[in-house]
Amino acid sequence: MTTPLFDALVSRARALSPLTLAIVDAGEQTVLEGVALLLEEKIANPLLIGDPGRIRQIAGDVGLPADIPVIPAMDEASAAREGVRLVAEGRAQGLMKGHLHSDAFLHPVLEGLREKKRLSHVFLAELPSYGRLLAITDAAMNIAPDLMAKAEILQNAIDMAHDLGNPRPKVAVLSAVETVNPRIASTIDAACLSKMADRGQISGAVVDGPLAFDNAISREAARTKGLESPVSGEADILLLPDLVSGNILAKDLEYLAEATLAGLVLGARVPVILTSRSDPPRSRFLSACLATLLFHGKVLPRP
Repeated sequence: MTTPLFDALVSRARALSPLTLAIVDAGEQTVLEGVALLLEEKIANPLLIGDPGRIRQIAGDVGLPADIPVIPAMDEASAAREGVRLVAEGRAQGLMKGHLHSDAFLHPVLEGLREKKRLSHVFLAELPSYGRLLAITDAAMNIAPDLMAKAEILQNAIDMAHDLGNPRPKVAVLSAVETVNPRIASTIDAACLSKMADRGQISGAVVDGPLAFDNAISREAARTKGLESPVSGEADILLLPDLVSGNILAKDLEYLAEATLAGLVLGARVPVILTSRSDPPRSRFLSACLATLLFHGKVLPRP
């Protein structure tokens, strides 16, 4: 499927030097197909971590070179620790999750590579029906963030938007309704976050909320409800109330709305690529392109 907005990102990443990526628990076909794509496009120089016998067998099947570096690790936990060690020693410039559970992958990252106060995850989505890349946060790490945690998650996403060339992204803080309702706690958090942005406690973005999903994505839906918002129909970032709603939204968009997704953990010392084990090779490839841009500090022109 053609993805013109992501194609612009890929073009920028191709112009940069390849990122040395540690692929944690790499012994699975889809993971190594993604690695083959990264090598073919000269986006990354992979270091494969995991069971050497299994990796070598599958690597041959997907056409990877016989001399590709493989670092032994016989279980998920040791593979994740090895990836963090490679980064700490300067041998890797980023981490990519392979075929292991997110908890096992992230535990040593949280212990050894945290740069900001809070790590958070963002999916960057391109949809055929929406004219800009859409960041969805947090759908993979922070389960039930409170108000201050949401502020930190949001600032991470805003900072990423700045790094990608959008100096003032528009943020929709989502809930079930667009009015403050004390019985729906997420509406109160959304209103507080909007006011925090007005007062400079969250910087570098236009923030509005609470907004229901339709009001965030469609200016016409907002007008129908009599809502005037600087964000409606032009949202660059969606801040979700919790991990469950974020995860459902991201996967709904991917499987039912033909969204193409890239996924990253923000707030670590190096880019950390966190995709689902079921994600196709292209999602892994696009995530690595995004990681390359963030690592090298280059900007992506805003569509």
